[in-house]
Amino acid sequence: MTQPIPVQPNYVNPNELNTRIRILEGKYNLTRERMLLINQNMVDHYKTLNDEIRIIKKDLKEIKETMETIKDTNRNMIKEMSFFARKEQLKVLEKYINMWNPLNFVTKEEVLELINKKGDKHDSRKKK
Repeated sequence: MTQPIPVQPNYVNPNELNTRIRILEGKYNLTRERMLLINQNMVDHYKTLNDEIRIIKKDLKEIKETMETIKDTNRNMIKEMSFFARKEQLKVLEKYINMWNPLNFVTKEEVLELINKKGDKHDSRKKK
């Protein structure tokens, strides 16, 4: 038959247990400090990112406003350009100006002077 294996009592040295506990506590404290540092870094990074996002949103808003201003200006320019004379219209005006030949027009003073000269000649003929 089989004989039972003698069970050895679980005897652990208390000094060894204390040493193990202190090592585990040290590791736990180190891990906790690292976690706190990581959390603080994450909070700082989060704040920095939020600030950058806020600045980007502000810049984007300014860009949108500028784009709207540019669009309005372009619309107004296009609207004003519709009032410009066309090439064909300018050609018609050029023909009329050439027909009238405004360089041969006389001024009001010149007309009055001619009338006075004619009047003087007419008066001098009547006197004779």
